[in-house]
Amino acid sequence: MLAIVLSSVALFVGILALVIGVTTTRHIGHRDPIAVPNIWRKLLRIKSRRGHELGHVGPASGRRERIAFIANPTKDGISELRELSMRACSIRYMPEPLWYFTTAEDPGEGQTREAIESGADVVVAVGGDGTVRSVAAAVAGTDIAMGILPMGTGNLFARNLELPLGDSPALLRAILEGEEAAIDVVWLDVERAHRGHTNRDKHICLVIAGAGFDAEMVAGADDRMKRKLGWFAYFLAAVRHVGEKRMEASVSIDGSPAITSHMRTVLVANVGSLPGGIRLIPDASVTDGTLDVATLDARAGVVGWTDLFGTVMAQGAGLKQPDAMRAWRTSRIDHVRGKSVEIQMKHPQKIQVDGESLGRATGIHAEVARGALRMRVPMGDKVFDGTGDAVLAGDDDSIAEAIASADALLTAESAGTSPSVPTAETPATTPPKES
Repeated sequence: MLAIVLSSVALFVGILALVIGVTTTRHIGHRDPIAVPNIWRKLLRIKSRRGHELGHVGPASGRRERIAFIANPTKDGISELRELSMRACSIRYMPEPLWYFTTAEDPGEGQTREAIESGADVVVAVGGDGTVRSVAAAVAGTDIAMGILPMGTGNLFARNLELPLGDSPALLRAILEGEEAAIDVVWLDVERAHRGHTNRDKHICLVIAGAGFDAEMVAGADDRMKRKLGWFAYFLAAVRHVGEKRMEASVSIDGSPAITSHMRTVLVANVGSLPGGIRLIPDASVTDGTLDVATLDARAGVVGWTDLFGTVMAQGAGLKQPDAMRAWRTSRIDHVRGKSVEIQMKHPQKIQVDGESLGRATGIHAEVARGALRMRVPMGDKVFDGTGDAVLAGDDDSIAEAIASADALLTAESAGTSPSVPTAETPATTPPKES
């Protein structure tokens, strides 16, 4: 009798764990489809979000813009993307696209400025968040539009913009035919102390910058593990730093009196979502003209970290803890919002910007630049005439039909049935000659 009872309890617990696992996986899959392996997406029938359904043929936009691609040559598939981009521009009667390649000395900012000087109307970052940041640093504040072909480990900015990750034809259509959205950027002045004197260096932030635990995690993530495990490599790096001491820092928003406290990390966010569907700062918006500052703290060892993780997951699901319960918690997240923030740390701390480690610093000044970046994003069946007014795109049926057939070919080729592609040329910073 006892064996039957124990077996029943074990069966119930197993079924409950399975239901929770399936529900959680489906929830993550709906938010961030490529975070779930393809075999599980098919098995659990996880439907892709709207961005992944942009494989349909859009109408011709009538644009005749010069497109420049700034590519990281170390990423796989660059030659295929180059071929696709040239065909996509050709069938739309657009000028042949320019291609520039980043180097170890210049990750993209110099190539972007060269592309703009060469007459580019749209500059496209082809690579990870580092390449995206470099291109954005040169484009922000200008009249030049920017697009993204994400090929990195995290692709955090592209995820937060809900671009159709993994669908190259849809991404190209967004760049060539999409609408433009005015996106906020955050400019950081990083203060470093060196033997009695202080210097500052400037950086652009599109996603999240931080000091403390999150920067230690970024710095500790092994490049080889990132290539093999993707964003999960950051989780493994985080485990090694959970036992480190808390940092002491003061935070001042919009010139208000500074508040000093102990914390695990302090974050300056332009957007709030991380890989795996985790919404670290749910209220952060890339178009609201403000930046979000969050301090995270955890005490009591593993108990505090577990409580902190639970809080992050709960707020991502829209659940907020009552203020009266904070005094009894072993962790806390404090969140404020403003147009600028001044952060001073008692001791130098490691800092990171959009997943890139920038060494140690003693202070950070951050300020938002509202709508400074003109980003190309998908727009469905409508096209824009460049002034913001929607126009119909059926003026030239022959062009529309040509684009329809060619886009179908591009979609088929991206699925793995494309003909042989010429070997990529040696990386260089000079554009190919026009035919």
